[in-house]
Amino acid sequence: MSAGNLLSLAGWTFLPNLVTGWVQSVYYGITIRAGDPKPQPGSPRFLLHRRRIHIIVVSAYLLYTIYEADWDIRRASDYYQDLGIPHNASDRDIKSRFRRLAAIHHPDKVSSSSPTSENYFVHLKLAQDTLLDPAKRFAYERFGPDIINWQRCSGVRDFVLHGLQAILPYYGAAAIFMYVLGLLGYLEWGKYWRWLTLIGLCVFELHTISRPHFPLFATNFLNPLLTTFTHHPPYLPYQLILLARKMSVTLYIAFAQIGPLLQPPTAVPANANPELALKQQLDKLEATAKQADLEATRLVQMELSPFGGDPQALKEVQKSTSEWLVHNTIRNDPEVKDAFGRTLMRRRGDAPAGARGNR
Repeated sequence: MSAGNLLSLAGWTFLPNLVTGWVQSVYYGITIRAGDPKPQPGSPRFLLHRRRIHIIVVSAYLLYTIYEADWDIRRASDYYQDLGIPHNASDRDIKSRFRRLAAIHHPDKVSSSSPTSENYFVHLKLAQDTLLDPAKRFAYERFGPDIINWQRCSGVRDFVLHGLQAILPYYGAAAIFMYVLGLLGYLEWGKYWRWLTLIGLCVFELHTISRPHFPLFATNFLNPLLTTFTHHPPYLPYQLILLARKMSVTLYIAFAQIGPLLQPPTAVPANANPELALKQQLDKLEATAKQADLEATRLVQMELSPFGGDPQALKEVQKSTSEWLVHNTIRNDPEVKDAFGRTLMRRRGDAPAGARGNR
């Protein structure tokens, strides 16, 4: 993997949690009125919101990375776009188009010659020379403009062998990276799908660089769709490879971040560790108790809010509340009533005869 891909994969192993926490705070600030309690961390409602926001955050990032990769490809352009010719242009079409562009951009034709105009004309001349050479044209369409710097490559076979020397280390490094992360306990969810993605991408790239024609998916579906319904230029094979590599990194992130969140929560089996099951139940009970306590506190504060500016009235309300709790909660308890009855009967039985008569 390239350094940019590694940084992207490593960064989004940690960043989504930070972004999710920030987005969740903003979401609560917008949707919950002032004074109302927010879901407490660890509560079922809080965890549900965090799970959904986390999926949205990572999905938005994945879509952005694909858009960014496509934007970089379009910004870099290619020789066909620079010359304004289709991918199936003949040698005659290439020469004719270059002559027309040379009449406009040649330094002798430009009124104010500058290094920029000279460099652009040199770029157009290089594009023509590359596309007129069958071997270089084949290599350019599959490996991109890097082939200009490849030395001692004259035929198609030389270019393909040189390209393999750059491709195989890429996939070897990617395989080692994934294997090491697996040994360290990372990337556990969907690890088989990651390996299938890596193998599929490698097979696609090897097939693309070794065939005399463009990938059928591009020629029969993708490029016609882009040119018919959008202004997007058609893809060359090397551009498809760059886009596929970037999308593979987004798939790795999706497997690591979104995959576990899409799974339904696993229930504790009946034969599982009873201590673990008891701990989970106690955690749920504790969270429920905390939520109930917060709701009760909020209700009490709302009831006492009219007396906030009067300390004496607030003290009277607190005293009346305490007496109400004593009379209606303690004394009305059946066991408490039974205890009071037995105590009174015992006192009456222990009283002197004269006292009982007077009564």
